[in-house]
Amino acid sequence: VQLQASGGGLVQIGDSLGLSCESSSGRTLSPYAMGWFRQAPGKGREFIAAVSRGGGRTLYVDSVKGRFTISRDNAKNTVNLQMNILRPEDTAIYYCAADRVINTAPLNTDPSGYDYWGQGTQVTVSS
Repeated sequence: VQLQASGGGLVQIGDSLGLSCESSSGRTLSPYAMGWFRQAPGKGREFIAAVSRGGGRTLYVDSVKGRFTISRDNAKNTVNLQMNILRPEDTAIYYCAADRVINTAPLNTDPSGYDYWGQGTQVTVSS
């Protein structure tokens, strides 16, 4: 599976931004739980959010709860991350990732557990 993330950019504090991740190879994403991670300069890759294969379950890191929403459209092979009330500390490169799991598997927050990664898209929140 080849993943392509897009939608990053430069925004102001409090703005919103929507990221999208698609299967650029055309392969279906339905066998995969999907996650979003981010990496700020000098820091490790941080889990942000994940969504189950069917979209019915989601998981968020505490710092983005209530501000970010992950969703997916399996018919379009896309996964989205809507980010609201952005803060300077949200500045990072954002990556989407696919985790091949059975439908009832717990959502994974460990980046080493994901099988495929997109190339990343830069989000910069200016103060």
